[in-house]
Amino acid sequence: MKVIIVNKIIKVGKIEVAGIGSSSVILVGDTETIVNSSYFDTPSNSLIISSDIKPINSATPE
Repeated sequence: MKVIIVNKIIKVGKIEVAGIGSSSVILVGDTETIVNSSYFDTPSNSLIISSDIKPINSATPE
């Protein structure tokens, strides 16, 4: 198999993103390095990291 790649100028005027998933990447043109970032909009005092959380069944009367 023979592959010929010719890199030319690319110009992107505008990118609109309607939504993102838990793992999203937008690549435009050649990418030599990718830097990952993570942001949480949840206040730290309401974030619970535990395996002791029991599921709630809203169909069961109290």
